[in-house]
Amino acid sequence: MKNHITQFLSLFIVFFGSTALAQPGVFHDSRDRVTIEVVVEPEQVVAGSDFIIAVVLDHDEHWHTHTNDPQVPEALGDPEDYIATKILIETQDDSPLTIHKGFMQWPSAVMVEVGFIGEPVDYGVFEKKVVVYIPVSVSKNAKPGNASFKVRTIFQACDETTCIAPTPQEGQGSRWEEYGIESSIDIVSKAEAGGSAKTSVLFKNFDSSIFGKIHAGATPPSEAIEFDLFGLQFSLDPSGSLGMLLLIIVAMGGGFLLNLTPCVLPVIPLKIMGLSKSAGNRKTTFILGVWMMLGVMALWLALGAAIAVFSGFTAINQLFQYPTFTIGLGIFIGVMAIGMGGLFSIQLPNFVYTFNPKHDSWIGSFLFGVMTAVLSTPCTAPFMGAAAAWATTQSAVWTLTVFGAIGFGMAVPYLVLAAFPHLVDKMPKAGPSSDVIKQVMGLLMLAAAAYFLGVGLSGVFQQEGAPPTRSYLWAVALCVAAAGVWLAWRTIKITNRSGMRIIFVGAGIFMFVASIVVGNRLTEDGPIDWAYYTPEVLQDSLDEGDTVVLEFTAEWCLNCKLLESTVLHSSRVVEAFESEHVSPIKIDLTGNNVAGNALLDEVGGLRIPLLIILGPDGEEVFRGDFYTVDQVLDAIAPTSSDSVR
Repeated sequence: MKNHITQFLSLFIVFFGSTALAQPGVFHDSRDRVTIEVVVEPEQVVAGSDFIIAVVLDHDEHWHTHTNDPQVPEALGDPEDYIATKILIETQDDSPLTIHKGFMQWPSAVMVEVGFIGEPVDYGVFEKKVVVYIPVSVSKNAKPGNASFKVRTIFQACDETTCIAPTPQEGQGSRWEEYGIESSIDIVSKAEAGGSAKTSVLFKNFDSSIFGKIHAGATPPSEAIEFDLFGLQFSLDPSGSLGMLLLIIVAMGGGFLLNLTPCVLPVIPLKIMGLSKSAGNRKTTFILGVWMMLGVMALWLALGAAIAVFSGFTAINQLFQYPTFTIGLGIFIGVMAIGMGGLFSIQLPNFVYTFNPKHDSWIGSFLFGVMTAVLSTPCTAPFMGAAAAWATTQSAVWTLTVFGAIGFGMAVPYLVLAAFPHLVDKMPKAGPSSDVIKQVMGLLMLAAAAYFLGVGLSGVFQQEGAPPTRSYLWAVALCVAAAGVWLAWRTIKITNRSGMRIIFVGAGIFMFVASIVVGNRLTEDGPIDWAYYTPEVLQDSLDEGDTVVLEFTAEWCLNCKLLESTVLHSSRVVEAFESEHVSPIKIDLTGNNVAGNALLDEVGGLRIPLLIILGPDGEEVFRGDFYTVDQVLDAIAPTSSDSVR
């Protein structure tokens, strides 16, 4: 079977061999030894029904392919050298077909003796004629007509001693684009549908009960979810009650961690101040805490419901790709900052006061919970992005369960504070010091409002292939600087204690200086000469044979900014990117970037941040939503200078 010697010999024969040794056939790859056929059953369907795609692999005598999950004996070398058999089905954007790829039914492996050097060993393979079944559902709203799809089967054919070149694979340019079998299913009206469909002998081994499980919301078997939390990598298999319980616990843990993100952390003291006002009345405090918890959970459940109901909405970050939403969010946060923080005294229309969004009212606590949850959404990855992304592909019940668990985990700290009010009873309940804290936090909330308003406006005016404006960040910096100045000035006015003055005046000065420094840093171009994505820019880099670094980011994605400033802007990475054979390309999704979103969908991404690195051959060599300097350097090492190592 494949090892370094046999792989070299087989590729030498395929690409450089003489006529006597040339591999027979017209493809010069594994298709010369394995015939592929695509069959559908039944051939006609109605809206809301199901059908089966059968992919047949018919092997020549003495030839076989690796299974979809090769179990490679140690004697046969590195398992990563073995190309697992895969079936990829591509449909049109508006296709009424739902491919249940997680429920593919694969044939059983057959044990054969293989080996080139040493004693032959047993190895499980596909051989002779095997069939892979893929269940498909038709939308209830499907209109009569022809629904097409394209089937690409990836595999490698081997005999007892050698392997030949595999079929075309993704990233091989026109060779991949031209590969595949075009097929279709005929959707007819109920009146045109005939009697019961005839069942071909080809489908005798298909487990027809699978459709019942799919429509009941079953989880695909052995569908592991990969997590990467600050370098801690682990996976969960959600199949089974234990797996789902662990997933829910992880989702709640991720929701809890969202409180520690820069998106949410600044508003927590404001809520503690609100709870401290009623700390003397345990019942009232607990009720307010429950209402805030319901507000947090309501937002997350609403997101889950939107994903479950609307087919075009598949990820949380899609909300921020619409400037209208982001601008509205900025206005909402600004109003909450004024109304709940007590920052200004403004005479508003009388109907506004009936709304009364104060901390000591149920509606104020509920809305504060909604706002806190909304603030967390730009920071979802890497804390619980994997769980949320998995939930978007499941039935409505599981989508709502996982999103509800995220919301509950995020709300738990506030519920604990409400249940045990003595934890906040030392906070100042009234007086000048309490007012200063509220005013400073109100200014910080206004900074958040300016941030989202700026991001929305930046998206409105962004042009495809060009960087979005960042001038709005000076408005954010101004609000933070004002908060620092106000904290220092009011501290001097209300206290004569030298210790308090040193601490809080120092904190105010630090906020002022930091806002200017950070504002300047975030608005400058940065050390990397990014090319901004268009399909032509990417294709030119691939044609040049460069190592291509694709950074999916957005102005609203604080995790993206953090990774860019701490990892990609490190001196070693910057030096590696300066190589003439490395092309860094930024895909900015600040506005509704149609081409950028299409690329994100094409690469199978559901959330950002996301970094993908393609080798000179166009093959993906790295993908991650959280990454380190060494991981980036290792991925581009073949084309970067040794001096950056």
